[in-house]
Amino acid sequence: MHIHSDIGIIHGVAMEAIVLYPSPGMGHLGSMVELGKLILTHHPSFTINILLTTAPYFTGSTAEYIADISATAPSIIFHHLPSISLPLEPASYSSAEALMFDLIRLNNLHVHSALQSISTSSTIHAFVIDLFCAAALDVAIKLDVPIYHFFTSGASCLALFLYLPEIARNTIKSFKDLETTVSLPCLPPIPLSHMPVPILERGTVEYVGVIDCMAKLAKSAGIIANTFESLEPKAVKALADGVCVPDGPTPPVFCIGPLIATNRQTGGDRDDKVPECLTWLDKQPSGSVVFLCFGSTGLLSKEQLREIATGLEKSSQRFLWIVRNPPSEDKSQSFLARSDPDLKFLLPDGFLDRTKDRGLVVKLWAPQVAVLNHDSIGGFVTHCGWNSVLESLCAGKPMVAWPLYAEQKINKALLVEEFKLSLPINESENGIVRADEVEKRVRELMESEKGNSVRQRIVAERNEAMKAMGEGGTSRVALAKLVELSKKV
Repeated sequence: MHIHSDIGIIHGVAMEAIVLYPSPGMGHLGSMVELGKLILTHHPSFTINILLTTAPYFTGSTAEYIADISATAPSIIFHHLPSISLPLEPASYSSAEALMFDLIRLNNLHVHSALQSISTSSTIHAFVIDLFCAAALDVAIKLDVPIYHFFTSGASCLALFLYLPEIARNTIKSFKDLETTVSLPCLPPIPLSHMPVPILERGTVEYVGVIDCMAKLAKSAGIIANTFESLEPKAVKALADGVCVPDGPTPPVFCIGPLIATNRQTGGDRDDKVPECLTWLDKQPSGSVVFLCFGSTGLLSKEQLREIATGLEKSSQRFLWIVRNPPSEDKSQSFLARSDPDLKFLLPDGFLDRTKDRGLVVKLWAPQVAVLNHDSIGGFVTHCGWNSVLESLCAGKPMVAWPLYAEQKINKALLVEEFKLSLPINESENGIVRADEVEKRVRELMESEKGNSVRQRIVAERNEAMKAMGEGGTSRVALAKLVELSKKV
């Protein structure tokens, strides 16, 4: 057990601690760190302890990021838990979710030891877990430590996830076979077939695990949501009214966002070296570039990459596009570090040369927050991951919604129909977005009245977000209430 020695007792008084427990992966870790930083900014008496699962496979490079945070925020202390021996080789699992559930369940022993160790010198006011760490609820109950969920998506998605166990109890069919929509007053019509892939097939390991995680959301002392009230007023009201958990009480929900990472390093250039893409953007006219990025795990087929390239070329728009290798047919490769894509092999012949005066293709990674906030960026084609949605909102950049996995189809429906902050993109019957559709939506985003209307709405919403996070704003008030509740322990 790697427990730092600088946790201690000051002048004979136990320190006040909050323990955060993300599931593996940079996206989960970065969100938890930002939560810790937010708490410390407004309530510096706490020490933030972050438990890091040591996975026996590659989950992304985090060492430099952790070193940066440790150097700049000494009140954030990382605990590297011992490595887990899995019952199967990673590639033998049916999915990443199935592997994750085994990893988190087997990690409970180390989580128990870490919480005990921290509690010998500190009062643990809150143990905050993410959705996939629900197995740790048993540890918290055993140690009588108050447990909270940090829900890294929005209030509307939270309302839906709290309600899904009720739907699951009242049907014997798989969600993929149900031709119905979710009926909650706070949501636009969302087909059950648009639920995250792991729960579409009833009875699988993934279905059982994810539905259990959703059910355990309602068992926590409170749920912290990365959103702000004025973005999702219907969902906030539905949660407060308890309509999403028909068979019991709904925990208090604290909307403390938008919480976005401003210095996250997930690969590529370090802070002391200006990335090529930012230098390139400096040379482009204001608001002229469309940015395309599909998240750290959003992998597209070679066929899809070529359709995007053709659509971008035909659109005549300036573009900055982040490209990764397509998913490998060899499952074992998904647990290894990603290699640089061969752009000449993946993209149409001559594409890079023909578009070099108005486009830049970047391999693997770019500093997304810095890119979105650049004056040259005029729009964002996104996979609808919630972090990316909030980053785009806070930068005031309109979106084209292109969901790929997880809850992203839900987010697309919200962005397009409820919030009106995005234009939709439409797939063909075989799941491929054709070049003509890419061209149409990129032009629409950058040149049309419809795109301009979305741009005006998102700038207005950005102003609301700034108010929520400011002195006396709803998110600041929610954070204060959360801290007050935790200190009653």
